[in-house]
Formats: sequence, structure tokens, C-alpha cells
Amino acid sequence: MRKQTEVTTERAPQNDNPYSQGVIADGFLFVSGFGPVDPETGAEVEGGIGEQTDRVMENLRAVVEEAGGTLDDVVKVTVYVDDLDDYDAVNAAYAEHFGDVPPARVCIEAARLPDDVDVEIDAIANLS
Repeated sequence: MRKQTEVTTERAPQNDNPYSQGVIADGFLFVSGFGPVDPETGAEVEGGIGEQTDRVMENLRAVVEEAGGTLDDVVKVTVYVDDLDDYDAVNAAYAEHFGDVPPARVCIEAARLPDDVDVEIDAIANLS
């Protein structure tokens, strides 16, 4: 029987929705999508898409680190943006968070994201 372990940290935004910040199953960590929300205030961060992407990446980092990993353990990412014209700016901010071997990635434009944020990112990390 497969065992799943929930990962929760106060260093990433909390919510009342029916999902976990992260779940470990079979040595992989599945991190839920995060928007650019400051976990201390619960508010969307100020600034442009670069600052927002940085906040999202810090939220993801918090969950991965709580599970005992680092961003170097991330193997797959999906980036959702509400405007593909922001692609280059998102890439610039995103790239600062990964080393020489960035994870596989998909980036898609979504008609609308929760709470009308401009960017949301989820991730899968290999913790084994």
C-alpha cells in the first residue's frame, strides 16, 4: 500500500482550501501551485511580474526545504501566467532560483488564475 505524507510549513502561504501544500509519495514531493502571496501577511506581493515570480519561488522553496530537499531536487515545474507577454520577465526571475541543471518545465497562459494573480507555479521534486 502506498503511503503519502503531507508537508506543511508556515514559511509558505496557508489556505482553507482542500489541498496540501505538498505531499510526499514514493520518494517524490508534489508541491501545490503557489501564487505571489507573502506567507506573513497573506497578501499578494507588490511589484511587477519579476518580484511576483521571486515570491512564488520562495514559497515553493519553503515547502521543498520543509520536506528535506532543496530546489536542486526539483525535476519538473509548471508555470502558469495570465499573459505570455510576461514570459521573458518570468524566465529571468525564475532562472535565478535554479543551478546549472534546471528542471523540466512547461509554461502556459491561463485565462484566469486563482485570486486573479499573474503567475502560479507548481513543482515535483525527487527526494530519494
